Amino acid sequence: MWPSCGIYRLEGKVALITGGARGIGESTARHFFKHGAKVVIADTQDELAHSVCKDLNSESASFIHCDVTKETDVENAVNTAISRHGKLDVMFNNAGIVGVVKTNMVDVSMSEFEEVIRVNLVGAFLGTKHAARVMKPARQGSIITTSSVCGILGGFASHAYTSSKHGVLGLMRNAAVELGQFGIRVNCVSPYTVATEMSRNFLKMTDDEIRSGYSNLKGAILTPEDVAEAALYLASEDSRYVSGHNLVVDGGHTIVNNGSCMYDNPSVYGL
Repeated sequence: MWPSCGIYRLEGKVALITGGARGIGESTARHFFKHGAKVVIADTQDELAHSVCKDLNSESASFIHCDVTKETDVENAVNTAISRHGKLDVMFNNAGIVGVVKTNMVDVSMSEFEEVIRVNLVGAFLGTKHAARVMKPARQGSIITTSSVCGILGGFASHAYTSSKHGVLGLMRNAAVELGQFGIRVNCVSPYTVATEMSRNFLKMTDDEIRSGYSNLKGAILTPEDVAEAALYLASEDSRYVSGHNLVVDGGHTIVNNGSCMYDNPSVYGL
């Protein structure tokens, strides 16, 4: 569905989305495109990303192969957006992984921990760094990173994932302080459990089980499109005075103590 009344909130803007081939990233790419943005999807899943671009069927949607743990890939993705469209208005650092799910820290290898940190935190740093490189001269831009409710709570995910998402929030706040003087806004969006392939694999649940079992706001179901809408707000001029903010999309879950800690109830997580 296209926006009503001809309101395109990102018309004329260029957005680069990492991890845009599926899940929240794909929904956001489609949502940004629908609102008039030229979208560059950066991902390692070439076939899925090409399929999204083909479905959008427009020169305004394109793909660049990008492993966010490699600085040359991220630098190339940003440079590609500039060469194709002449500027970069929105950087959405969305690429992320959960990693192995182990509740006993002693069982977690350093390589398992570092893998998640490299993708989730280092990847966000590299995206922020290279977006800032091209946004500073333009003295404008919006940098958004996908964090999680695990960035403000403990006990809901693995040590590596939780650490990476806490780190993302610190990175966002520090970057917002530095880049604000250049007119660049830096924010995070932090969803609760969304029915995506990654969460299905992590929780070992079906979409219906996730939707019915992980909601505090009754009558509402969190979807990737809801997170995309939050990212759209942070990308658009609607949030022109919002920076250093963590937009939590959780239906109020993080204000409720419902005893759903994975370390107290490992069977809930298939552990």
